[in-house]
This record gives sequence, structure tokens and C-alpha cells, in this order.
Amino acid sequence: MTSPTTWTFASPWRLLLLLGVAALVALQVWRHRRRSAYETRFTQVELLASVVPRRAAWRRRLPAGLLLAALALVTTAFARPSAAVEVPRDNATVILALDTSTSMLAEDITPTRIAAAKAAAKSFVAGLPDTFSVGLVSFDYQATVVNGASGDHAAIEDSIDALSLKGGTEIGEGVLAAIKAAKAVPVTAGEAAGPVTIVLLSDGINAGGIPVADAAQQAAAAGYPVTTIAYGSDSPTVKLGNQQLALPVDATALADLAKATGGRTYRALTSAQLKQIYADITARAGSKKQTHDLTAGLLGVGLLSALAASAASLIWFRVLP
Repeated sequence: MTSPTTWTFASPWRLLLLLGVAALVALQVWRHRRRSAYETRFTQVELLASVVPRRAAWRRRLPAGLLLAALALVTTAFARPSAAVEVPRDNATVILALDTSTSMLAEDITPTRIAAAKAAAKSFVAGLPDTFSVGLVSFDYQATVVNGASGDHAAIEDSIDALSLKGGTEIGEGVLAAIKAAKAVPVTAGEAAGPVTIVLLSDGINAGGIPVADAAQQAAAAGYPVTTIAYGSDSPTVKLGNQQLALPVDATALADLAKATGGRTYRALTSAQLKQIYADITARAGSKKQTHDLTAGLLGVGLLSALAASAASLIWFRVLP
């Protein structure tokens, strides 16, 4: 579990009571200054010591400080705070959709786009929690569910190795095939289905089949976010065999696909960037946000602070603060 990053309050208006605590702090400061001004009127140290018993300054201030801290903590708890923290996810399904068009043979990413993509995809699958189901889809001039979602990650890695390339890039059809694979995930009776994430990598422009925007609507309706990776360098032409060809990636369409479905979008210009992107996706897929009520914890700390203030005042001054 990671530390909470954002607090929310069910009754934020109650935090206005902290102004009262701030007023007490201001009053304490004012009284301290007034006392200092009063003490300077006594020019004889012996006379001052007989009128005002000298005690360590920190002993005088500690009980008051602890009491003020207790008031601040209890007031904050009164506003009913909570915080979202990241906790490990028990189960989920990831459908990996890879572009297998012939443009993936381009050599702008070492050694080739497809070789780097396969290596990164295999590392991605290997890094997912064992409890996750993983499926594999390939798309070129048509889309194919290569592996249905299962916990056999090794089989997915073998299938990634065996992917072959063909002409064309039908991104929309790849999304539909991923939706089909996600809907086929078996659900154990009496258990809630885990979340599904589609991770789609493409280096090209949709060349046929269903429009990407229409496929995005279907994914959004099914509740499947599509995280997209626009893959390939920014060079206007790249080497494909013995030719220099223009092989642009439609990063805008992929970004729109991710936005429409509630996914994230990435741009990978190098194999190192692609590996880092997959690592980020793994971290996000492997955790979920869980809300924790902080009220009891703050009340407990506030009570301890008040008890400490009372104990210190009784021991040193024989009175309650």
C-alpha cells in the first residue's frame, strides 16, 4: 500500500472551526509577548526570580502546544476526512492488441519495430501479476483473437513470438476483436468480474474496416478502457527493406480512441520508451484506489496529544492546562 496523496472531506465547512484554533495560537503569542514586556520592567534579576518562578521555557510551552495540536486534530477529524490510497489488485484482465502490419518491419527502431515490440510485449506479460488473465489479439488487414484471456502467461509469450506480419492496418477491427476477447472471459459464479483493460499498439493509420471512432464507442459502451501506444519514430520516412517509405502513425486517432474509452495514451519513439510505457501500464493495472476513512485515526492521535498535554501540566505545574 502506498501513502495517500489526496485528502477529501465529507463536511469541509467544519474546517472553519480551525479558525478558532488559530485564534488561540494568536492569543498565546500575544500573551507571551506581553509577559516578556512585563518582565523587562524588573531591572534586578533577584527580584524578578522572587516574583516570577523561573522554569525552562519549553516546559511552559509544551503542554499548551500539545493541547493546541489536539484541538487541531480533533477539529480536522470532525470534518470527516478520507484519503485514496493505491492497493494491489487481486484480479484483472488485460487484452494485448498488437499491430502486425508489414510496416512493423521498419528499422527506425532497433533492430526492427516488430522485434522491439515483441520483446517489450513479452516483458510486459511476464511482469503482470500471476492472478491476472491475459489475452492476445493481432490486427493487420484483419483482426484475430490469437489467445483467449487466461492465466497462462507463458502461452501468451509464445504466441507473441510466433506472430507473423501481413499487409494493412485495421485498428478499429483490432478494437472489436479485443472487445470480443474481453467478453469471453469466464466469470466464477458468485464472484465479481475483475476490471478489463485493452492495451493496443499500432504504428500506422486505419486503412479499412470499422472506423476507429465507432469502435471506440463500442468499447466505451462495454466499459472497456483502451490504452493506446502510438509506435514508431517521428522521421518522415523510414527504411523498410531496401526502400525509404513514409510510414506515419496516426497518433491523434489513437489518442482520441483512448480518451473516448477512458484509457491512457502513450507515444513510443524508441524501444527503451516502449519498455518504460509497458512498465507504467503494469504499475497502473496492478493497483487500484481504495478510500480509507481517517476520522478515527485523527481522533486517536488528538486524544493522545491531549493526554500528553494534561500529564505534562500535572507533573510540572500540578494543574491541568
